[in-house]
Amino acid sequence: MQHYAQKNTSEEKKKPNVTLGKAFKTIIWPRRNLVLIGLILIVISRLSSLVLPWKSKALLDDVIPNRDFDQLYSLLTIVGIAILLQAVTSFLLTRILSVQAQYLISELRAQVQKKVLSLPISFFDNTKSGALVSRIMNDVEGIRNLIGTGLVQLVGGTITAVISLVLLLKISWTMTLFVLVPVSIFGIVALKAFKYIRPIFRKRGVINAEVTGRLTETLAGVRVIKGFNAEAQENAAFEKGVDRLFQNVKKSLTATAIMTSTSTFLLGLASTGIMGIGGYYIMQGTLTTGDFISFTLLLGFMIAPIVQMSNIGSQLTEALAGLDRTEELMNMEPEADEENRTIVLEEFKGNIKFDDVSFSYEKGKEVLHNITFEAPAGSVTALVGSSGSGKSTIAGLSASFLNPKSGKITIDGHDISKVDLNSFRKHLGVVLQDEFLFEGTIRENIMFPRPNASEERLQIAVKAGYVNEFTDRFDDGLETLIGERGVKLSGGQRQRIAIARAVLADPKIVILDEATSNLDTESEALIQKSLAELVKDRTTIVIAHRLSTIRRADQILVIESGKIAERGTHDELIALQGRYYELYTYQAKI
Repeated sequence: MQHYAQKNTSEEKKKPNVTLGKAFKTIIWPRRNLVLIGLILIVISRLSSLVLPWKSKALLDDVIPNRDFDQLYSLLTIVGIAILLQAVTSFLLTRILSVQAQYLISELRAQVQKKVLSLPISFFDNTKSGALVSRIMNDVEGIRNLIGTGLVQLVGGTITAVISLVLLLKISWTMTLFVLVPVSIFGIVALKAFKYIRPIFRKRGVINAEVTGRLTETLAGVRVIKGFNAEAQENAAFEKGVDRLFQNVKKSLTATAIMTSTSTFLLGLASTGIMGIGGYYIMQGTLTTGDFISFTLLLGFMIAPIVQMSNIGSQLTEALAGLDRTEELMNMEPEADEENRTIVLEEFKGNIKFDDVSFSYEKGKEVLHNITFEAPAGSVTALVGSSGSGKSTIAGLSASFLNPKSGKITIDGHDISKVDLNSFRKHLGVVLQDEFLFEGTIRENIMFPRPNASEERLQIAVKAGYVNEFTDRFDDGLETLIGERGVKLSGGQRQRIAIARAVLADPKIVILDEATSNLDTESEALIQKSLAELVKDRTTIVIAHRLSTIRRADQILVIESGKIAERGTHDELIALQGRYYELYTYQAKI
């Protein structure tokens, strides 16, 4: 296992950032009715909050000096209603917008997961599953600040600040102008900070995905780690990743701290100045005590949203950084390629033909060279050869998991690169060497390709894979929980479940990659019988190191260094006394 990569290749490519305008068009505008309701509520809330400082002047300048109890009671009633309005609108804002934001997050996660599953196998070969989990679950989290209360509070704060500013100018334009100087300086600092923070948030998503990916890998490979006493090096690798995450967070905290400290200093300076100027004007008789108290309270109402906006600005910056990475995924080309894959296979027979096919995983490093063969419908084609010779690549091309770099593969005479994948793969069944089982019961795993299959079909598959041979000994039978990746079962038991799953799918094309490699001699004998049933009247491509398992194949292709070195039946190749003969006689001696 490799240590954390300092840079992900795909991340290094500069992508255009998601702008607030684009986010508004794609996320906010379609939900404009809810956002409008939120804006109305925030305006009511903000206007209600201004009642207290507005009425403070009347309390100090009119009610108290004149000992007017009637006006006092009416004033208290108005202020009380305003506070009640604030409480109600605050509740409604959270109930409407926050809930909608969480719904949007769940909707986006589903869209991203759907997109990820539509990507080609090569993408998954180059991306850690844990990193993808992080991107699906975490990158869309910040969206709550766009559709939730964050953006509405930003707008509401702006409204409050503007109204407060007008009222402040009305009380004393000189004191207001004095305040605007440090506030303007703070605004410039905040804008610079947001520009600095956004790439940090974006990089945090990358690091978080890498750390999560490595952690997932570590937990999945815990038996290997403990078996080689490698806990210390895994701990060190994880600590290194966590430290990178910490260094990133530290950068953003530093920028945020600069904003907070700047606001504290500049706004504190403004408040100190207002105390001096206000005190001077009161002593001069040009400003009443009520005016000064109202000015001070309104100043708080103007400054508080500005400080709050700096925090909301950080949240929006984080949201846009997450959307950058989500957009990156959503813009990737899907495997289906609906524009070019327009052929829908109506009558499916399963005739596969390779015509001068070459393939390379990396540019300039071909692993297959000019492969040509035909696997007629209902026939069994076996692939044998040294490890790394290209057998699994041929199987991957046959399943359309990979696309040839040159040459052509046809299915029933149609170019497979132009065939609708759904119409092809619904006739495909795959049994891999390291078969993947899902956490759950044996029944659920067998029924995975056909969740609505009848009990009768399930039992046929169970017997065909000789699964009942071991489930009959389990207390819960087919309802037995098998643990993550089937960890509670033996290799042979997992393989038999995989074959039963393929039988239940009832495919026209079957690809078997070392399907008997994990079996003991007794299990292999049972599986050979079930495989004979599975491949009957189905086009089968089988990869096998145990050559005794493919003697009845209709054709055997010997693959060496990415080329077909020999081809023929078992008897023909033995008579040829070439590479196949060498492999077969060598295994017979073991």
